[in-house]
Amino acid sequence: MDKSLITTGTRLMRRGAVVAALALLVASPAGAQTAPLPRGAGQAPEALKPFIGAWDLEKLGSARECTVTFGAEAAGQGRQVRFPATCRRALPILTGVVAWDVADGTPRLLDGHGKPVIVFSEKADPGRRGKGSDGAEYGLDPTGYVRAQQRPAPGRAELAATAAARPTAVDPASAPASATVPGRYAVMRQVGRDVCKLVLSTAPSANAGAFATSFDGLCPDTGLTIFSPIAWRYEAGRLELIARKGHKVELVFEGGQWRKDPAVGAPLMLKKLP
Repeated sequence: MDKSLITTGTRLMRRGAVVAALALLVASPAGAQTAPLPRGAGQAPEALKPFIGAWDLEKLGSARECTVTFGAEAAGQGRQVRFPATCRRALPILTGVVAWDVADGTPRLLDGHGKPVIVFSEKADPGRRGKGSDGAEYGLDPTGYVRAQQRPAPGRAELAATAAARPTAVDPASAPASATVPGRYAVMRQVGRDVCKLVLSTAPSANAGAFATSFDGLCPDTGLTIFSPIAWRYEAGRLELIARKGHKVELVFEGGQWRKDPAVGAPLMLKKLP
């Protein structure tokens, strides 16, 4: 057989295979193109994330529908909403819509004055249903469109870490009297294990409203020597140690001793010595 005929036939077969593969890709759901999420979707408030993205908006009981996109950026008195110009002909109620927002956990389409045009309050399978200012019923269908991912509910460990990072509320009326604060202290990283001795004196410090402090002897704790406390201040039940370079650590009184607050990073406790 003529080799040129074989070569031509092979090329035609390859070309046909490529065309068939492309046709399958376009026809399959996996190959269908999905509109990308609007800009800023990932940083939007958690209450908005389930609604950000594209929806099919339809007027129930009729064949009229349109694709609307709920954006994350501010617009009017809500968030940006986009839809093709032809939507205003298919769904005239959209003529005055300029924004969207969420109220009581449900989305709303708003006019330029922030007045609701359509309020979607009823959950439906697969989307939402609501009533328009024209008295008609409308539905939102999210099928086939990507949604912004909500942040998962924080676990016990995250809640504990978040609580520890918040300053402790102190009642100044029940806090130690300022006259009892000066003195010699054991500095601890763990309860009952001294690492240094620190003296909070009554001598004025160069820092306004503060008093001088210094180690009593050598301090083998590298972190404390780098911090190098030179002054202290006491106000509203909070004890403040001031470092040589100006940064500060605050402590609150608990269980007969002072504890670093917030309780993040390396522990630090002070216990007054007799």
